[in-house]
Amino acid sequence: MSSHARPRRRMSGIGRVLVVVYAILAVGASGRSLVQIIERFDHAPLAFTLSAVSAAVYILATLALIFAGSVVWYRVAWVAISFELLGVLVIGTLSLIRPDLFPEATVWSTFGMGYLFIPLVLPFLGLWWLITHPPARDAQEADAARAVAT
Repeated sequence: MSSHARPRRRMSGIGRVLVVVYAILAVGASGRSLVQIIERFDHAPLAFTLSAVSAAVYILATLALIFAGSVVWYRVAWVAISFELLGVLVIGTLSLIRPDLFPEATVWSTFGMGYLFIPLVLPFLGLWWLITHPPARDAQEADAARAVAT
């Protein structure tokens, strides 16, 4: 398999859908947090700062998934998507047990309910995709290890 065919295969099907959804969330969260911070930051600084953090995570995850054929970007994708999962679980839980901390919703509040729970489901899909689509070097090493073992 040539190195040119591998990236195309990685960015087909669910990989392409994940990148598109991450990009949409990146744009939506960026726009929302920018408007919130400019217009009324003093009303809910924690919530609006977390919205900006989620936007940055979605931007990084989008780029990392696009370039995840490289080992470095693959690792960046793991970190970004794991952070996203942790963020949505922690903020989602806090927004339910301490709603006073979030007078305004963030992308991750109530586990992304305002975004049809996509922020809750997306990192699980992203991590699954990373597990099933390692970078070419890792896949080649795994194949070589299997060949030696047999």
